[in-house]
Amino acid sequence: MTLDAYNPFDPGLPPARARALPWLTVMAGSLTAIVPVVAIVPLQPPMGLLMLLAWRLVARFALRLWAAAPLGLFDDLVSGQPLGSAMLLWSLTSLAIDLFEHRLVFRDFWQDWLIASGAIAFCLIAGRFLAVPVEAQVDAPLVIQIAITVLLFPMATRLVAWIDRKRGRNEVGA
Repeated sequence: MTLDAYNPFDPGLPPARARALPWLTVMAGSLTAIVPVVAIVPLQPPMGLLMLLAWRLVARFALRLWAAAPLGLFDDLVSGQPLGSAMLLWSLTSLAIDLFEHRLVFRDFWQDWLIASGAIAFCLIAGRFLAVPVEAQVDAPLVIQIAITVLLFPMATRLVAWIDRKRGRNEVGA
């Protein structure tokens, strides 16, 4: 038995810190856009979007439905995308996930991965049309970026599940 094994008698984090942790992890994911990476073709996945999707799909009460708008604004300010693009796209994605949650009674990981894949593709393709002129040739790198981001989704869900377990699994965000 390891020292960091789950203890059911551990009270977890204080409620304010447990509520702030999902917000901070999504913001930390968005801050990866400012890491200086030298690349010929920009293939860095949108980690803020990935963390938001993981929180919405793994721990649905950790972030409220409206949280996508301010987190998208933060991502727009940090990443240099047109102001309001991530706000709009992340909010639409969050609303679509909420509709899926009401329609599907039971979901497993594969359905979450499929929902996240559609959301990632939608956000990146719509973001391309909002940020880049239509005649620009960025389609091949965009497809590769979508594939990389979709393949990173299981890692993000494992990280979110671990953080959610560490924060005490208090349903404080509801």
